[in-house]
Amino acid sequence: METPVKEKAFQSADFHRTYARPEVHMPDRLHHPNVEQAGAHDQFSTERKHPVFFVDLPTVAISMTIGGLLPGQVTNQHRHTYETVIYVIEGEGYTQIEDRRVEWKAGDALYIPIWAWHNHGNRSESVSARYIACENAPLLQNLGVALREERGRDL
Repeated sequence: METPVKEKAFQSADFHRTYARPEVHMPDRLHHPNVEQAGAHDQFSTERKHPVFFVDLPTVAISMTIGGLLPGQVTNQHRHTYETVIYVIEGEGYTQIEDRRVEWKAGDALYIPIWAWHNHGNRSESVSARYIACENAPLLQNLGVALREERGRDL
């Protein structure tokens, strides 16, 4: 009996060796008008302790949300197995990422690493802050490996 020849595992340098044949699967919906007019996502907003508006489009690899922090508000600490990139639309505040405090203001972008404990705070006692968060959560959810944990609560 012949032993099958095992193919070499692909590495980054082998990108050109993949032979995927992508196809377009055109969804019915490509546009989500007036995102914030659809209202805050009740469960997610309650859990996060600040308003969150989901951009409801048929993505399977990335997501986008609009988050808000009320004047003086500080969110719960949490962590997740997906990456987050945040762009601040208005206001100023900080994000505590593990033992590092990142100060931010409108026009800044910040990165939340995978599985890092973090939370956000609004510096102003009179003006709200708003940001756009992009995450690769849907990709990990579709692979069955997305986890989220709130500080003090089991998975």
